[in-house]
Amino acid sequence: MPSRTKPCPLCGKPPATEHAPFCGRGCKDRDLLKWLDEGYRVPGPAIESDGLDSGETDR
Repeated sequence: MPSRTKPCPLCGKPPATEHAPFCGRGCKDRDLLKWLDEGYRVPGPAIESDGLDSGETDR
C-alpha cells in the first residue's frame, strides 16, 4: 500500500522525517525566513491607528 504523506509545501519533493513537513533543511529555512520577513500574513481585522507615530510614547 503506498504511503500517503504530503509533499514538501515549498518544492513538492517527498518530506524528510527529520525536517517534516519539508524535504530538507533548505526548504525549512526558506519557510522560516519568509515568516520572519513578513512574507506570510495571517488574515484578521484591521488595526485602528491610535494617532501615535512609531517610536513615540504615550505620556
